[in-house]
Amino acid sequence: MTTASGHTQAICAKKVIGTTVNDRSGKKLGTVEDVVLDKQSNNIMFAIVSFGGLLGMNAKYHPVPWASLDYDTAQNAYVVDFTQDQLSAAPADSIEELTRNDGIAYRDRAYKYYNAQQYW
Repeated sequence: MTTASGHTQAICAKKVIGTTVNDRSGKKLGTVEDVVLDKQSNNIMFAIVSFGGLLGMNAKYHPVPWASLDYDTAQNAYVVDFTQDQLSAAPADSIEELTRNDGIAYRDRAYKYYNAQQYW
């Protein structure tokens, strides 16, 4: 069963990790590397998506608000409404930095940058 945003109600994190992220035209932008959970509120804080690089080298890791990812069964990928230019200017860092101090700083930056509705 899908939610109003098109997401299914439940999915195992291990099925999300490694999923391709495309733009609306179907061009591959990156891959979901991990999902960061808020243990206090039981919400998904953000997905860590790698953009760029070759075979994992020089990839940038971006915190992307979960609600910004729409799963498209036809593409077998998550789809975002971001351009390559928007992604180039988006908050990015190492996975360690994205999750430092519970990931709050990058969560806040990502939600502001992508103008995503806050869950907190």
